Amino acid sequence: MKDRHDPGGKITILIIDDHPILRQGLRKLLELEGDFEVMAEAGTGQEGIACAPHYAPDVILLDINLPDLNGLQVAQHLRNAQLDSAIVLLTAYDDPTQEYYAMQAGASAYCPKDIQPEALFQIIRWVAQGSYVVGGKVYNEHDVHAWIAQHGRAALGPAGELSRPDALSPGGLSSREMQVLRAVTRGLSNKEIAQELGISYQTVRNHVTSILGKLNLEGRTQAALFAIQRGWVRAGDRVAGSAADRTSGENGAGSGDSGNNGHTGHTDRDHTSGNR
Repeated sequence: MKDRHDPGGKITILIIDDHPILRQGLRKLLELEGDFEVMAEAGTGQEGIACAPHYAPDVILLDINLPDLNGLQVAQHLRNAQLDSAIVLLTAYDDPTQEYYAMQAGASAYCPKDIQPEALFQIIRWVAQGSYVVGGKVYNEHDVHAWIAQHGRAALGPAGELSRPDALSPGGLSSREMQVLRAVTRGLSNKEIAQELGISYQTVRNHVTSILGKLNLEGRTQAALFAIQRGWVRAGDRVAGSAADRTSGENGAGSGDSGNNGHTGHTDRDHTSGNR
């Protein structure tokens, strides 16, 4: 992959995280470095998808655990949109399977949130130059593809569907299966999920069976815990794109498109006093 950064200028950065205090603190740390410039912030996945093409930053710092789309979905949306920014996924849940999902989704690096600032700064510089960072090791494009292929079978088991171009959810789950999984984490029954999504009871059962098979899990409780621990969904999340959403006429963020709310939550130097 080519060097994204102009050697004569600063490395431009977009932060996507739903915690304002974390965004502000991270921004201040980054701007203490002479070669970084934070161009904007976004508080949701949809906002990030909307504003990233506008700013076209060298590097995007992207939280996995977001309130609408998760970071893996956002990363794949941006990759499918041919955005040439390097994506650094940040997570509070660090395990090898999650690391594989991150790299397969199109990330240039995967970092736990307890990483030391100096280490994160170095990773930003590496990925801005076109490198990849996995498990603390630096790879070129050829070697990272080899790493993904090597770790794919262990991570995905028999499902192996995340490499599909239309697989915009972790674990090879379809968009509808992610909606069902969100509902499962809220403790809804199959009948309640069917009513909320406007689909049949049998279709919900089929989706639940498919989810368990793809994730190699045995029951609904395991699936809910698995998804919550990895930041794919949040306990209590409303199912975006549900029949209730369509009836209420809300912003429709669950449709997978950026919609009209893309710039409502992001901040940049043109719109703020610089303290965010």
